[in-house]
Amino acid sequence: MRAPQNGDGAMVNEAIRESFECLHEWMQWADHIPETEETEANARKHRANFLLRDAFTFYILDKLYGVFIGTCSLVRADWQVRRFEVGYWIRRSAARQGFMSEAVDGVTQFAFKNLHANRIEIRCDTRNSASCRVVAERCGYHLEAVLINNFIDPAGAIRDDCLYAKIRLNNGSFGYPTSIRK
Repeated sequence: MRAPQNGDGAMVNEAIRESFECLHEWMQWADHIPETEETEANARKHRANFLLRDAFTFYILDKLYGVFIGTCSLVRADWQVRRFEVGYWIRRSAARQGFMSEAVDGVTQFAFKNLHANRIEIRCDTRNSASCRVVAERCGYHLEAVLINNFIDPAGAIRDDCLYAKIRLNNGSFGYPTSIRK
């Protein structure tokens, strides 16, 4: 994984084109297939946001071939609380190979160790079992709530969100408390 760089637009655009049908089902931003120039502009925005510490988007590259396979980001930063949300997507040909779980684990560790996060959240559509069970739960996130009628999906339907969380515990480790403080 690495931060976005100028010139990344073409490789990201290729992955979006390959995966658009899958992405469009879950991602609000995937409302059209972008031109390469639009994807390059977004890559530059991701880089600028990374440098400004507004959001931290990491590009995931296959270790063997250097092929772009997806993104894993820390977004919606609340620096006072030190709360972040993890967002991610993977190209269709790289799905179900463990890459995203590895990336989410890495971004989670980065947030706790380097950004001194107190809370990290993952939100996903209740229908997206791959995101819920295969990524969030496998990475040790706890299902804290199901938020009813919480967002509009790309098709325009009102949907429910799973809210997963991992926090900094009193003993300094990361996980979820077995009992809630009073």
